[in-house]
Amino acid sequence: MLSEHRSTRRSVLKAVGGVSAAMALGGAGVLASASTASAADDGSGLRIVDRREDDPRMRYYRFRTDAIGWDPAVNVLLPDDYHTSGRTYPVLYLFHGGGTDQDFMTWDRLPNGGIRAWTAGKPVIVVMPDGGHAGWYSNPVNSLSGPRNWETFHMAQLLPWVEANFRTYAEYDGRAVAGFSMGGFGALKYAVKYPDRFASVSAHSGPPSLRRDLGAVAHWANVSSAALDLAGGTIYGEPWDEAKVSADNPIEHVETYRNKRIFLVAGTSPNPVDPFDLLNETEVLAGQREFRARLDDAGIRHEWHEEPGGHFVRPELAIRDLDGIVARLRQA
Repeated sequence: MLSEHRSTRRSVLKAVGGVSAAMALGGAGVLASASTASAADDGSGLRIVDRREDDPRMRYYRFRTDAIGWDPAVNVLLPDDYHTSGRTYPVLYLFHGGGTDQDFMTWDRLPNGGIRAWTAGKPVIVVMPDGGHAGWYSNPVNSLSGPRNWETFHMAQLLPWVEANFRTYAEYDGRAVAGFSMGGFGALKYAVKYPDRFASVSAHSGPPSLRRDLGAVAHWANVSSAALDLAGGTIYGEPWDEAKVSADNPIEHVETYRNKRIFLVAGTSPNPVDPFDLLNETEVLAGQREFRARLDDAGIRHEWHEEPGGHFVRPELAIRDLDGIVARLRQA
């Protein structure tokens, strides 16, 4: 899985002109009323066009939505006892990274059994939506390939749809958000822009800063999205829409993280002969260290891990994170 992931990411660099080009471009809530998973129906701007509900834990849905120019999908992973317990559960929104091999199924394909094995016996619903090959969990400044408004899809449509169709705690203490790489950025960003929605936020090799190192991450968001999602459009515009960059930039909103559970992971030894691994995790590590220093200065508690290796999901830390999420959120 890891070698396949890295190979695809190298192809992204090639598609946009190589490493040198990339560098140059330099709340009180209410309980959901759904009684069974099979009750899933249209709503919140989403029309179900495909579904699979025969797996006792994993439910699949594909939607038609005005927010996205194609039909995005979601996997909803249910607790082992969802169908028999009658209980209401907390929810984790779990986001995938960028690249042509990354989508709503990514977390189910990972080593050591993936998300199904890691959540066995845990009382939490896990929602894993599409986020585009390089959607950056954002509404882009401009798209030449039709609507690609991932933030609208996730926050204005999918979240209320989940709470209308599954037995969830529709409140701050009932929700967590996490992700890997681009998805880790998305988790940190949504926790900032929607501070009353998520009590826990986790970034596994996710960059917390768009502006550091001459705006390397913001430029990469523009380059990758132009190549893979937006047919030449960009997330932040050229020149940048400065207000949008600041609104999306986690490190500019440190105070917003106060009283949230925060979990950060970065690799310390990326592969020196893999340019994508080296550039990405080097930027992630530096950004997370700066972010952690600002959290420390503000007296905001957080859990962090620096581990050998580069830009990949570490199953043992994903499991540790899941245990922390369950402990932080309202109990089923």
